[in-house]
Amino acid sequence: MIRTRDAGRVRVVTIDRPDRRNALTPDGLDALSTAVTEATTPVVYLHGAGSAFCSGADLEVVASLSDPEAFARRGQRVATAIESADSVVVAGIDGPARGGGLELALACDVRVATPDATMAEPGVEFGLFGAWGGTVRLPRVVGEGEAADLALSGRVVDAEEALRMGLVSRVTESPYTVAEEVAENEADALAVVKSRLRDVGDVESREAAEAAAFAELVEAHADDLAALAGGDVDEERDESDG
Repeated sequence: MIRTRDAGRVRVVTIDRPDRRNALTPDGLDALSTAVTEATTPVVYLHGAGSAFCSGADLEVVASLSDPEAFARRGQRVATAIESADSVVVAGIDGPARGGGLELALACDVRVATPDATMAEPGVEFGLFGAWGGTVRLPRVVGEGEAADLALSGRVVDAEEALRMGLVSRVTESPYTVAEEVAENEADALAVVKSRLRDVGDVESREAAEAAAFAELVEAHADDLAALAGGDVDEERDESDG
C-alpha cells in the first residue's frame, strides 16, 4: 500500500491503492508513518497513485471497528508524525483529497495542488467528521470561518479555491518540482525553519529560539557566507559604478 523510493535529496512516498482511491487501513497508516519518519533525505514528497491523492480512511474498515477511538488516535499519531518529521514534507495533491486524506495533507509542511485537485471534509454527509486532527489543523491553516464552512457543509473545493483560501500554496501541473525546489536548499536550514514554523510556544520564547537557531546556522556556514557576501558586495559595487 505504501511505496517509497529515494531520488537524490527527495524521498518519494506513494500511497498506492488506486482501486480504493488510496483509502488507508490501520496497516497502511503505520506504513505511511514509517516511510516518512525514517526518511534521511531533506525532503519527503507525499502523493497518491492513480487519479486520487487519498480518500481518507477505508470505510469498510471504519464500519467494522471495535474501537473507533483507537483508530482515530492512530490516524492522529500518523498526522503528528508527518508534522514533526525531520524532513520537510511536501504533499502533491492530484485528484480528490477527502476526509483523512485532506487531514494528512494538512499535516504536511507544504501543500501543492494540480489543476485537477479537489478537497473536502465530507464526513458530515454520513454522520461523521474528520478525526485525524482535522478540527485542529484546518482552522490553523485557513482560519476559523473557512474551516467551519468546509467542515460543516462537506462541500468540495477545487484547486483555485483551495489556493485562494490558503489550503494549498501553489497550483501547478507538476507538484513534484516544488519538492525538488525545496530540496535544493541546505538541509540544516530547512530543518531549522521547519521547527521554528511549527513552534507553538509564546511569542517571546519563539523569537528567542529563532535567534539562537539563526546564530547556530551562521556559525556553521561562516565560510560560505563570507565568500557569498564578498561576491554580493562586488556585484553591488559593479552595478552602482555602472
